[in-house]
Amino acid sequence: MSVTRFGLQIPNFTYPDVPDAQLFERVAAIAGTAEQAGFDSIWVMDHFYQLPGIGPEDAPMFEAYSLLSALAARTSKAKLGTMVTGVTYRNPALLAKTVTVLDVISSGRGILGIGAAWNESEHRGYGFEFPPTRERMDRLEEALQICRAMFTEHSPSFSGKYYQINNAYNVPRPVTPGGPPIMIGGGGEKRTLRMVAKYGDASNIFGDIATIQHKLAVLGQHCADVGRDPAEITKTKLATLLIGPDEKAAQAKIDHMRSLGVDDAWLRQTAIVGSPEQVLEQVKEHFDAGLDGLLFNMPDGHDLETVALAGETLAKYV
Repeated sequence: MSVTRFGLQIPNFTYPDVPDAQLFERVAAIAGTAEQAGFDSIWVMDHFYQLPGIGPEDAPMFEAYSLLSALAARTSKAKLGTMVTGVTYRNPALLAKTVTVLDVISSGRGILGIGAAWNESEHRGYGFEFPPTRERMDRLEEALQICRAMFTEHSPSFSGKYYQINNAYNVPRPVTPGGPPIMIGGGGEKRTLRMVAKYGDASNIFGDIATIQHKLAVLGQHCADVGRDPAEITKTKLATLLIGPDEKAAQAKIDHMRSLGVDDAWLRQTAIVGSPEQVLEQVKEHFDAGLDGLLFNMPDGHDLETVALAGETLAKYV
């Protein structure tokens, strides 16, 4: 069963004329509009500082799991996850517990999105260790084993180089049979995609069509190496969506992005742009390349009419 087909990521909490005290209500409205319009999953970043290219570091940023738990009470159908949790930010057993609670609160809609973490600035600011890449990848592999065990076993134990658990209880148990699905973010060909083949229910990658096809071929080989059917894994791409009611309106959004310094190379790699008809054509190209789903962030995602247009457009894709 697919983890997601069309998801909306909400990475930005700086909205025109919305003060901090009203931010959650606007985010809840965005999530509710997205769910009603046809998005089947809602995602937030697991960051403490805003990211370059979206806003200044000190822009508003919600803690991911507090926000997702609150959104669980304001939605009823859409799945809820992080795009993606940094492994260095939480003890893996606590992370498994946190995602299980989200799954219970949401009646089985929780997703564990996880990756090796990369933002050194917020590690430094919050006092988290920021180990070299190899160690972060090693930690990720141990964390995946611990989370899977806590989702599926009554009182698992694990002893690794970096993490240990001893008969760790995770009660109440997940609502989702087998535990919340695990999405592993990143396209590293030697280790990340190999971990997807071994431990993941879903894989999120980036890039243009040619890059996607290459990454999926690499993932397929890793699956063959470990004896797994790649069809068991939901394969998605995180993209930016610029949609307008017609081509002229969509072009105006592209022109605005360019005025902010976004170059055409980035647009080609990352963005799906156009009228509803043009968006659906580009969606088809991505699915034809082998993807099972697409996750979108939207620079104008604070506008509820635009979110509704996006969801209603994507719901037409068959």
